[in-house]
Amino acid sequence: MIRRNFLALLASLALCPPAAHADQAPDQAAMPVIGFLNSGSPAAFGNLVAAFRQGLGDQGYAEGSTLRIDYRWAQGRYTDLDGMAAELVRNRVSLIAATGGVVSAKAALKATTSIPVVFVVGFDPVGLGLVKSLNQPGGNATGVSIFTTELIAKRVELLYDLSPGISTVAILVNPKAVVTDIEIQETIAAIQRSGRKLLTLNANNESEIDAAFALAAEQKAGGLIVSADPYFTSRRAQIVALAARHAIPAIYPLRQYADAGGLVSYGPNLEHAYRDAGIYAGRILKGASPKTLPVALPTTFNLVINLKAAKAQGLKVSPLLLAIANDVIE
Repeated sequence: MIRRNFLALLASLALCPPAAHADQAPDQAAMPVIGFLNSGSPAAFGNLVAAFRQGLGDQGYAEGSTLRIDYRWAQGRYTDLDGMAAELVRNRVSLIAATGGVVSAKAALKATTSIPVVFVVGFDPVGLGLVKSLNQPGGNATGVSIFTTELIAKRVELLYDLSPGISTVAILVNPKAVVTDIEIQETIAAIQRSGRKLLTLNANNESEIDAAFALAAEQKAGGLIVSADPYFTSRRAQIVALAARHAIPAIYPLRQYADAGGLVSYGPNLEHAYRDAGIYAGRILKGASPKTLPVALPTTFNLVINLKAAKAQGLKVSPLLLAIANDVIE
């Protein structure tokens, strides 16, 4: 009798599938998880997140159906990034997308030497110690470098074209950023041959940005170079409005500023960079090793001129600049 009951129990167990986890469906449990670490805010980087997802889509991944993305936004508080990166590592994410500049990349690499990291940075990743070389990164990180610093000299030339009588060039930088000294030195090298003076404006919050522009106006700065720091990108509406209010010709590193009403931008296409980062993330999830994936570099740089802003400041844009511009906002 006991034996018959035992055999019946075994048969019933064989016919019943194992129960799913109470909190997570089996397909969700098997999904890879990307930790998306960013120094800024979702409002400022929404279009770039969309571009990143597009790159993942190119590799056959879709958020919510074939992978999950765990977002961490520092909202400009760079000191929070180390803790956020460490939390993503504790959560055992499959990959960290370190976006929003060098500070995010450094935080991710400080937190892990084994989880793959895909970065988007605006400076030389070899010089900053993120990778061993561009062609053979050699560690657990690779990504996209948009080399915004190397374009400072060209932005200075554009500023001279717009404001030939300029005697003092100002540069707006974030003193808490990793690469501020590099940007300042590049700007000094670009202007020293012309005998012009450099005014350094430090700001890392809204009130300091206001104060920086007041100082630029007081010192009669004839033009402004805006750093490629991601915090400034998130505050571009404020910066563009202050440049207009104080009638200071400004050159910006990304098109987003010109679209927001800024005078001129010269730099790479940031949406393309984030899409490339998404493609790399997808390739790594499929088994590619970051140590052998070359760091991707931009192939084109765009000059965007906002004629409406130029007219408001009483500036005449030369026919030559208009002719070479990739886009002119009327």
